[in-house]
Amino acid sequence: MDLVEGREMFFALNPPRRRISWGVLLLVLTSSLASAEERRVGPPAAELQQMRQRGIEYLRLHQNEDGSWSEPRVIGFTALVVSALLENGLSPKEPVVEQGLNFLLKHAQPDGGIYHPETKHRNYETSITLMALVEANRDGKYESHITRAQKFLKGLQWDESEGLSEKDPAYGGAGYGTHSRPDLSNTQFMLEALMKSGLSVDDPAFQKALLFVSRCQNLDSEHNQTPFASRVNDGGFYYTPAAGGSSQAGTTPTGGLRSYASMTYAGLKSYLYAGVSKDDPRVKAAREWLQAHYSVSENPGMGEQGLYYYYHVFGKTLATLGVEKFASQDGQLHDWRKDLADKLRLEQQPDGSWINKSDRWYEGDPALVTAYALLALAYCDPLPVIPK
Repeated sequence: MDLVEGREMFFALNPPRRRISWGVLLLVLTSSLASAEERRVGPPAAELQQMRQRGIEYLRLHQNEDGSWSEPRVIGFTALVVSALLENGLSPKEPVVEQGLNFLLKHAQPDGGIYHPETKHRNYETSITLMALVEANRDGKYESHITRAQKFLKGLQWDESEGLSEKDPAYGGAGYGTHSRPDLSNTQFMLEALMKSGLSVDDPAFQKALLFVSRCQNLDSEHNQTPFASRVNDGGFYYTPAAGGSSQAGTTPTGGLRSYASMTYAGLKSYLYAGVSKDDPRVKAAREWLQAHYSVSENPGMGEQGLYYYYHVFGKTLATLGVEKFASQDGQLHDWRKDLADKLRLEQQPDGSWINKSDRWYEGDPALVTAYALLALAYCDPLPVIPK
């Protein structure tokens, strides 16, 4: 209906003695629409879709002949790309996705894991591939692979099978899959894969992992009796308490392990996946740390290092937390979906890719970084307008 038709209908329904100024009515309608627009949460849908499409097209054009991306021996890259494509609306039957899935399944091992036998990143690669298979399993095609991979991941967890007691700082965690030591990054990938593949939160794997995740938090509590907890005690998370402890953000003069944002989002998300209440002191402390360090300009504590890994876990965690807007410590409400999408729009390259000039942890690889960016954008869909 255009304005002329609307004006005629309005006057037909209002006798002359009850008529009001058409200009006043138009002003009221315009103000209501503007008010509704202000209440919209997230970026403009068309802008978001354009970003996604450009990123997808870049990945489509840069797939290797064997169905992989970047370095074929590092199959985690391909698993992340396939997950990103699926989570941004592509069908498992799209050739680019189907070829990627076929490449991944060529690495299915007799033990149930899906990993490259040379790199031996058994947990990392199986976890990310399992998530991709769950996304693609719309007709039950990958059910047997999912079941076997889930069981395989549970068998990799550091527990009694490794000769550990519950008091050991490594207990309950997961590493890359070699026998170096477990860490929070790999543990959060394992937990997400187990959760997405349907494992009950009551399964011992989740409860064991909670012990490890709690020990990665700088929070002196009944859940963390490691020597690191009281040295910082700010509620944030670091990389691992195992093997003497380590934080990618470095140490304090007193030997504390500095908290940083990507691991704090990963730790908070892991709590939620394992069924910890949002009212739990551990969750509240992590959230308060993130409120004090809200940013889409950097990975707080690490600067530009691991920035796109950070964006992906930032979006996934806040979506899991279920917040429309995230309050920073100063009380400001942030439309985090829009903030994240706006930042990624500014950083997208002319060819549709993303890349981090700080190339630590492979973030100089445009296929990997584009996958991270698309995974982040998958959580940026605008929410419906809230009725007045």
